[in-house]
Amino acid sequence: MKLDEIIRMIEFYIPTLGLIKIISCLFCLIIISFVVQWGISRLLVWLTNKVINIDGYGKWHHELYRYNVYKNILRSVSFFVISEGIKFVYHIGNIAEYISRFASAIIWIYIFAALIGLLSVIQSIYSARARSIKVYIQVGKLLLIVIGIVLVLSVLINRSPLWMISGLGALSAVLLLVFKDTLLSLVAGTQLTTNDMLRIGDWIEMPQSNADGYVRDIALHTVKIQNWDNTVTTVPTYKLFAESYRNYRQMFESGGRRIKRVIYIDISSIKIMNKVEITELMKISLLSNYLELNHKDQDHFMNISLFRYYITAFLKSHDELRQDMPMLVRMMEQKSEGIPIEIYCFTALTAWVEHERIQGEIFDHINSMIYKFQLRLYQKPSMHNFMQCD
Repeated sequence: MKLDEIIRMIEFYIPTLGLIKIISCLFCLIIISFVVQWGISRLLVWLTNKVINIDGYGKWHHELYRYNVYKNILRSVSFFVISEGIKFVYHIGNIAEYISRFASAIIWIYIFAALIGLLSVIQSIYSARARSIKVYIQVGKLLLIVIGIVLVLSVLINRSPLWMISGLGALSAVLLLVFKDTLLSLVAGTQLTTNDMLRIGDWIEMPQSNADGYVRDIALHTVKIQNWDNTVTTVPTYKLFAESYRNYRQMFESGGRRIKRVIYIDISSIKIMNKVEITELMKISLLSNYLELNHKDQDHFMNISLFRYYITAFLKSHDELRQDMPMLVRMMEQKSEGIPIEIYCFTALTAWVEHERIQGEIFDHINSMIYKFQLRLYQKPSMHNFMQCD
């Protein structure tokens, strides 16, 4: 094979010099973009170590890494170098415009991804607070996604973003129909958090939704409530704004939890106490002073009246009841079960277990003392009663 034939073969299989220049320039451009990204990443690490970590914001630094905020910023820088540098590549012609436009679109994607990640960081940092900002964060993410889509499409088709928005205006009716629940939830969530109507950790009751428990999460569209049986009820956010529910937060903040319970007295056991019975009652410290001061009326003392006075005195002497909150013992309208006596007071401890303990101790004491007043509690007949009669 002659030399000229070999040269022609090489020229046939090896690209022209112009194509080699283009490939070389593109390769150099990619290398430069990686070098710039590496340099800015070093600078970013140095700045974060100097500013964020020293000032005690280490958690922010960790969360920014966790949600790829730094990574997305650095990637946008690389594509910025490509978008601007492609204009200086030789013999590429109109392709440079398309590559630049595509790189610009990717830049916007990474910028908005970084902004969405920043919102996630803010939500993570402030998640421990009682007032949920998740609604605002989700609204912000939704707006960023919409704006990002408009900008990316406008860059790709080389049109103004205003032209894209004007096109969306014609579809406003359809958009309102599609995003109806989102708009309702947005208004409801904003009202709930702004007016402090609901917080994470609140105990709420919503019978119409079978919800009774603690609020675990407040999102844009739903509120999650963990019920006392460890099930989770998901309620639409707008429903909590449109319908009524009971929130127990004020009860915990006030430091007093209500006791409201009725005992039924057998009406046949009500009578006037005789002197012997009154003498026995005078041994009770909470009654002795009252009986001595009213000794002239001893012939008219009703056992149920003395019993009500004793319960009132007992409640007022109880260390674990709130004396500055309403406290009363009242006789209610007579029923077929007997005469109801309602005990109404507030415990000083609002925790469920402690509240039930105090309430149980109070009624244990009342039930054990009632027979000293010659009174009987009403109880529906059982098989045991019929067996005793036989």
